[in-house]
Amino acid sequence: MMPARLPRILLINASLAGESGNTSVLLARARRRLARRASLTVITLAGNEAPDFAALRPQIAEADGLLIGTGTHWDSWSSVLQKFLEDATPAEGTALWLGKPVAVIVSEHSTGGKGVLSRLQGVLVTLGCTLPPMSGLVLSRAALIATRHDAEAGRDFWCIEDLRIVCHNLIEAASGTCHWKTWPVDRETFSDRWVR
Repeated sequence: MMPARLPRILLINASLAGESGNTSVLLARARRRLARRASLTVITLAGNEAPDFAALRPQIAEADGLLIGTGTHWDSWSSVLQKFLEDATPAEGTALWLGKPVAVIVSEHSTGGKGVLSRLQGVLVTLGCTLPPMSGLVLSRAALIATRHDAEAGRDFWCIEDLRIVCHNLIEAASGTCHWKTWPVDRETFSDRWVR
């Protein structure tokens, strides 16, 4: 049964590189997946024409869910995302955020992204958002290189294909249907000794 209307998802590109960076590529892939089942609005926080929080507030209010993408910069998210979160502080715990599902995509060169993801999800929950299952993803250049070198070992790294799970679960939460999916999990070799 199709919902009465498609859920409205707001994609926030919080990458310093704006439309030209790795995060933008990931968000474009997510956008293609989400467009099948949602009405989308895309905004970019970097650049001369970037909207401030006050200008974005109506779009956030209209959204049934959010997808936020950022790069990793010295073990943190981008400065444009930091400003956005600081400007959002007066709306903490209000209807703007309460119960709104949010997913997060983080790109990283080599390290630091998982810490960024976890801390950012914590901030978003404190604002009032909810986190669907498996709604956070870190895509690492190092993991992509390692997977090319050893595909078997790479099965336990996040990969671009895991975006389908993040997008699916965000749509499910925004629709209120909650038919969750999960990405593959290593249940056999996770405890093997790999330092020789």
